[in-house]
Amino acid sequence: MESSLFATLVQVESNSLAREHTLPAAPQRVLSRTYPAVPQQDPIELTSLRYSRNDNNSSNATTPREEIDLEMTAPGTPAESSEPVDAVDALPGLNDPPMNKFRLTSCCLQNVMAGLTDSAPGALIPYMEADYDIGYAVVSLIFIGNAMGFIMAAPFVDQIRQRLGRAKTIALSQICMGVGYIPFICTAPFPLVAISYFLLGFGCAIQLAIGNVFCANLRNNTTMLGLMHGSYGVGGIVGPLVATAIVSSGAVWSRYYLLTLGFAIFNTCFSTWSFWNYEKELGGVESNILTETSSRGDMSMMLLAFKSKVVILGAIFIFAYQGAEVSISGWVISFLISARNGEPSSVGYVTSGFWAGITIGRFCLSPISSRIGEKLFVYFLVIGAAVFQLLVWLVPNIVGEAVSLSIVGLLLGPVYPCAAAIFTRNLSRREQVSGMGIISAFGSSGGAMAPFTTGLLAQAVGTFVMHPVAIGLFTAMLVCWFVLPDARKRTE
Repeated sequence: MESSLFATLVQVESNSLAREHTLPAAPQRVLSRTYPAVPQQDPIELTSLRYSRNDNNSSNATTPREEIDLEMTAPGTPAESSEPVDAVDALPGLNDPPMNKFRLTSCCLQNVMAGLTDSAPGALIPYMEADYDIGYAVVSLIFIGNAMGFIMAAPFVDQIRQRLGRAKTIALSQICMGVGYIPFICTAPFPLVAISYFLLGFGCAIQLAIGNVFCANLRNNTTMLGLMHGSYGVGGIVGPLVATAIVSSGAVWSRYYLLTLGFAIFNTCFSTWSFWNYEKELGGVESNILTETSSRGDMSMMLLAFKSKVVILGAIFIFAYQGAEVSISGWVISFLISARNGEPSSVGYVTSGFWAGITIGRFCLSPISSRIGEKLFVYFLVIGAAVFQLLVWLVPNIVGEAVSLSIVGLLLGPVYPCAAAIFTRNLSRREQVSGMGIISAFGSSGGAMAPFTTGLLAQAVGTFVMHPVAIGLFTAMLVCWFVLPDARKRTE
């Protein structure tokens, strides 16, 4: 009896081991999304998982299915999930491709030069007024020239990029800025100096739009944008220090622009080299984007961007931000000299403290924003900046005002990177360059119009008007930020 049972058990176990079970096939590589800065590969779809069932209704046939967007579908429960995921985000990093680290460095150096350009007038305006024998209202015309350059660049940034490619487009922007520095170095008549600011604004608008789109399409884009715009703060720190040292030594104020001209020459070479093969690395994706964009027409794409609520609100937001930032930087020295009786050779360094705060804020606080959420974080930053700006206005002490001004810069620093990240998330891939070009151009023109208006008002009522102008612009920022829609999840 026992031997027969044992024989039966052995036979059953042997039959069980002999059966073949079909295991799920290993999934192949996922199909990555297409982004403007990602080298593309041949698309590979996942093979559907196959299961062998013991019932008679099992089948190895797979059902054709459409590609779905992982971000736009809520994950199902284990019982509901019967289909594999098709796509995941695939953003490039600093080493993927390897040239990206040089491209990011190039964008940072371009912003250093922009910071050197924008921060210097705060320390140089008193000497320009004395040299040309002009007042606040006339010297403010340099800001108007800058604004016109930004505005004129807006309709052409994307068209230039399509025809020349990013490398030659950035080279063109650096050449424009280099040519714009020459009248300063030669101490040309003031009308020519004001006109040269047009070239500076035109070139800066182009490099800013290209840099924003490139950094926004990298992994950890808020941090990358923080590095790029933090470099602007580095230039803002160095600019007033060098400018004050030059004029204090008895040299002509215009010699400062030899430094910026050297930066423009270096950036022309380095930027062209780092972005030279950018379109080749993108493969056919860039060509498809350009073909689709061209089929729509350049002006139609521009009009489409103008119709975007994100673009309009973004332009107003950056207009107010840049207006407040440059107004504070450009007129705080004149305020300390006229209202607080400060010495020009001493208070000239206060602007560097403001830009140091902006730099530290962009490098150190920008990564925090991605954890808290950019939308909420900006509310705290702008409200805090308005409070400390009131202290700069109401506390009659130069040291206390210098400290408060540095805190204002610290809080304003992360605002631009956070805003740029939100704007690019709300724009489709085709709209990014034209949309960010409009935001950068018309928005950054606030960095010219607001200081010019402040100069006119200062001529009439006094330099204290800088503070209510800045606080009013902070309020406009909060209103735009409240109306701005939350960042959507792209489906392309």
